[in-house]
Amino acid sequence: MAEKKPDIIIILNDDMGYSDIGCYGGEIETPNLDRLASGGLRYSQFYNTARCSPSRASLLTGLHPHQTGIGILTYDTGPEGYAGDLNRNCVTMAEVLKGAGYHTCLSGKWHVAQDLTEPTDSWPLQRGFDEFYGTIIGAGSFYHPNTLTRGNTNIDHEAAGNPDFFYTDAISDQAATFIREHHAGSPDTPLFQYVAYTAPHWPLHAHPEDIEKYRGRFDAGWDKLREERLQRMVRAGIIHPNWQLTDRDPTQPPFENADEKAWLLRCMEVYAAQIDRMDQGIGKILAALEETGRLDNTLVLFLSDNGACAEDIPEGVDLRSLVDDLMIARGTTRDGRPVRLGNDPSIMPGAEDTYQSYGVAWANLSNTPFRLYKHWIHEGGISTPLIAHWPKAIAARGELRHTPGQLPDLMATVVEVSGATYPQAHAGHEILPLEGTSLVPSFAADQPREAPLFWEHEGNAAVRTGKWKLVRKYPDPWELYDMESDRTEMHDLAAAHPDRVTTMLGLYEGWAARCGVIPRETVLESMKKLGGTAFWEKEDGA
Repeated sequence: MAEKKPDIIIILNDDMGYSDIGCYGGEIETPNLDRLASGGLRYSQFYNTARCSPSRASLLTGLHPHQTGIGILTYDTGPEGYAGDLNRNCVTMAEVLKGAGYHTCLSGKWHVAQDLTEPTDSWPLQRGFDEFYGTIIGAGSFYHPNTLTRGNTNIDHEAAGNPDFFYTDAISDQAATFIREHHAGSPDTPLFQYVAYTAPHWPLHAHPEDIEKYRGRFDAGWDKLREERLQRMVRAGIIHPNWQLTDRDPTQPPFENADEKAWLLRCMEVYAAQIDRMDQGIGKILAALEETGRLDNTLVLFLSDNGACAEDIPEGVDLRSLVDDLMIARGTTRDGRPVRLGNDPSIMPGAEDTYQSYGVAWANLSNTPFRLYKHWIHEGGISTPLIAHWPKAIAARGELRHTPGQLPDLMATVVEVSGATYPQAHAGHEILPLEGTSLVPSFAADQPREAPLFWEHEGNAAVRTGKWKLVRKYPDPWELYDMESDRTEMHDLAAAHPDRVTTMLGLYEGWAARCGVIPRETVLESMKKLGGTAFWEKEDGA
């Protein structure tokens, strides 16, 4: 009898910093993720692509986002590769795994389709998923999200008519239900499940009891907490003791000098509560796997789609634009009260009638010890925790892996562990070659990374070869860092190694040309012609 193929569950969360969860040094209580880490592996140098939609496109397809049509977000920004719609020159994990006999389910956020209301060939069921429950849009109220969908059918009314609805809980409950239903009906068929949380993406919405749990937890302030996190990360072996803690973001005051401390602390408490509730839901998923006897032969991968988000939601934003044009907000609560949008310190976040974000200083804490945030390609923007748990095949328990990797590697990994075949053509379309390298060899021990790593988002860009990383914060000059001695990117060596800069820049430009990266100036011109930018889409990529 052939050995049974493993179930595969990929859990992706949204806008969470590198060091927020407990097993990566944070103050937030995540016992279920900590359990997966202690029973498996934590990767210290795994990377996303710095933004929601591009990361999802890259994870799902094993390609770089520009190759899939998701060069920035799910809005048409003009040039080829920037249509904002998952194209047909790529295949999703679900499409690949269906060919290997898997049943495929998605619970949560999709965010790789331009059309938010009518099913297209870039919606989940049209891209290999047998079952889908979640949202097509990228953000919104946790109490009453837009584009809530089952299969191809809008079910916004289910949230509207349920006073107990909360999106994080709904994602978790449906994921657990998919596991139980699949086991009851087809216990011998392998299962692929993609669980895509929106927590802790803004708006800051959380259950009161979860918020209360964190009252006082962050009172020491961002400066002291960053130092304490770093100490825990060094003790755990995640961060090398020689790497300096980056400076506090220069736009932010010392915590002791900050105004509106009560509101600031409440923002971080709600953010923590969002992650806590997600972890509670992951516990439900693990319980379903245990009840059905599937946990031992399930590869569970957990990661975040980008670094922490420093986006501000200023007072005075046009609510109608967010409600009618972008569909990322509701104008009223389910019981008819107006939603109060914007980071107004007189309004405490958490409830359904609020719509706020937690700001730069807390994002700086979330990304300890690194620089910058979501959007940028410095380590704070692209570093993600990655946990791998598979009792039947990963013998290590609680070990670290320092092997560098990035999102396209997950498709290569899934193909190897499932025995699937990555196709040259699918549904009448030629498919671009897989860009990733399987992580399976690193399950046993750290491996050297031979292939370069590449990134580009909004003109922010990087290439990493071995220990060297060449990186640019658009439109600033290129910087060069030694990742072995200075992963926190404190000492730019570009002037001391001009030949290395030239060589690595040549590698980057060759990759950019091959993968359809368009110069930022060209993209900005196209965006202006198509009607400008949203409040978080500043021309400098902020």
